[in-house]
This record gives sequence, C-alpha cells and structure tokens, in this order.
Amino acid sequence: MANTHKQWLEKLEAESKAKQELFMNDIAAKLRHPRMTQKPQHPFRGAPDFWNAFEWSEEERIKQFTDNFLSVGGHVARLQSMDDVKSFIVGKAEEMSAKYVIRQNQPELDELDLEGSLQCSQVSVWNTDAEQHWRARAAEADFGIVIADHAVAYTGSVTVLSAPNKGRSVSLLPTVLIIIIPIERLKTRLGEVLVTFDEAGREQLPAGIHFITGPSRSSDIENDLTIGVHGPGIVYALLVG
Repeated sequence: MANTHKQWLEKLEAESKAKQELFMNDIAAKLRHPRMTQKPQHPFRGAPDFWNAFEWSEEERIKQFTDNFLSVGGHVARLQSMDDVKSFIVGKAEEMSAKYVIRQNQPELDELDLEGSLQCSQVSVWNTDAEQHWRARAAEADFGIVIADHAVAYTGSVTVLSAPNKGRSVSLLPTVLIIIIPIERLKTRLGEVLVTFDEAGREQLPAGIHFITGPSRSSDIENDLTIGVHGPGIVYALLVG
C-alpha cells in the first residue's frame, strides 16, 4: 500500500512538472526568446558611485523639496524658528476651527507649549495616559502634529518612524497633518535615509517606517483620484531652521 501511494505521489509530481514546463515554454514563445534556465547575472549592486556622490546645497534641497511636495498637493512653509512654528500652528488652528489636536510625545513639541497656546483646542499628547484609547483619539483629531525623522528633497518625501512615544496613528488618522522638518534632517537622496536603517541593523528597526509624500491619494475606484481616503487630506510641511 505504501509503495502504491508513493508511486501515485511521484506520478502527480511528474504531471505537475510537465504542466509547468508547458506553461513556461508557452510564455517564452510569446516573448519570442528561448527559455531562460539560469538566473540572470547581477554584476552591479546598489546605486552607482556618481549617484551616491550626488548632493544639492541646502538652498537647492529646500527648493526641490518645496517644488516636489507642492506638486502632489501638499503645503510648505519656510520658518526660521520653533517660535514661528508655534505661531503657524496656532494660526492654522484658529483659521480651521480645530477642536481637537493630537501630537507626538517629543521634547521638541513639549517646548512649543501647544497645550497653553491653543485656547480653543483640546491638545492630547500620545501615550501619556494608559486608560486612553489612543488610536480612537487620533482618528477623531482635527490636527496631528509630528516631527520628521528624515526628509528627502529629490522625491519630496518625509520619513516618520514609530515608537512608543511616536504612535503611527498621529500621522495616519487626523484630518490635517502638520510635519515639522528641521533643516538638518533634509537630505538630497532617498538612499541617504535608507542607509541609516541598514547601519542600525534589523534589531533596531521600528515597527513602522512611513514615507509621506503629500496628502493621501487614491485612484483605486475607476481611476477617480480621491484625496484623504486612506490618511490626512491636508498636509503641511514646515521647514525650520
């Protein structure tokens, strides 16, 4: 019985491999080239040297980031200090009648004293109360305020990492997202950001690494572009310094 069962399995395997061969041969015929039986050689790995050496000046990085971020529907403000950031946020909250604001639990944001400055808004600091349902609080927030870990001028992208004091929901769920970007964190190329994750090692990677390039955009349904379906519909990038 055992031998009969083994023979049956071997027969099924042979038939399956024969079908695979026919399928792959058919694809090769339609592509009009012989079957590839060896994996292709990849003599070059990673970005070429000329690209690794490519770098814009600070003013070029600011201009290119601004142009790219604006081109996808984001908003950019160039500010000189964190006091200017505070004034900008207070002004936008009043302009947009923001009732509820949630922010990361970061020292830079502590210094803004938004809790005392936003007179008409309730301000919550992520993960400061074990009894709160923080994802629900972020989902009902008008404003989410975060500090960028990195930004990339070439793609107009901002990188926000998650951590216990930097919940990913702060940047993903509110209606309006305000991202504060210290100028020294604005890089030219995406590779300059990605290499920091390689250098840190897998054990040090956060649970979430989010690349944000303007407001949420979706064209899944009948190619109809819709803003704000899967995240904030309005995004401000504040370049500071």
